[in-house]
Parts: sequence; C-alpha cells; structure tokens
Amino acid sequence: MLNKSSLTGSCLCGKVQLEIEQLDRDVVACHCNQCRKQSGHFVAATRVKDVHLVIHGEEHLTWYKASAEAERGFCRHCGSLLMWKALDTATTSIMAGCLDGPTGLCIDKHIFTADKGDYYELEEDIPRFEQSDYAQRNTD
Repeated sequence: MLNKSSLTGSCLCGKVQLEIEQLDRDVVACHCNQCRKQSGHFVAATRVKDVHLVIHGEEHLTWYKASAEAERGFCRHCGSLLMWKALDTATTSIMAGCLDGPTGLCIDKHIFTADKGDYYELEEDIPRFEQSDYAQRNTD
C-alpha cells in the first residue's frame, strides 16, 4: 500500500538526506545485471516526481551514468546507492532501503527476472516480468 505522506531518507553516513513530499508508486524490485552488480543483490525502489523531492547534501551525491538511458546516484563518502534516474525524465527512483520507516510500502512487481541470481526465490503472488514491465504496458 503506497504511503502518500511525507517521507525522509538518507545514506548510511547521513551526508545525503532526502525529503519526499509524495511518492507515485510502490516498490519495484529490479533483478537486472546492473542493479545486481551495483547493489550486491537486487534493487528495490519506489519513485517520486522530481518536484516532490528535496536533496540535502547534494554536493556529496555522485551520479554514475550506467547506460545511455540512465544514471545512478550514490553517496561519494559511504557508497550508499540512493537513486536511479532515467535521463530526460521528471521522476527519480529512490532506493526503498534508504527511507526512514515505517514507509507503508510493499513490493508491487519484479522486473528483469531473466537476470535474477540463482541463490534466491521470488514470491509467487507478486507479478514478474522477464525484462521490464514497461514494454508490456506500451503494447496494451
């Protein structure tokens, strides 16, 4: 269930802090190779419209352009992965683990399950997409 109220979050060392006025989706778990390599597991992220996001300590945030389509934001001091952003969009995905709880969030879907690690299983009752769910939505 999506928490529409204000949330806060931060990196491990606290140098980057987030204020989120309102999220626009629950959590998506991404199992793509890039997310797995950067996080050491899979990524679980919610999303916010940029106009509803305030970043304190932005000078401590480093952006890594992981592909031609997106970049990943992390704290340059403690290494905490905080954000994922598709280029030229007005939204930012926020790593659910950096949010202060309780959040009221839940995993809504799993994407890029074709790349999933072999050492864990996925919940049976949550939708799964071998690639992204975006391609399917664009064909509906």
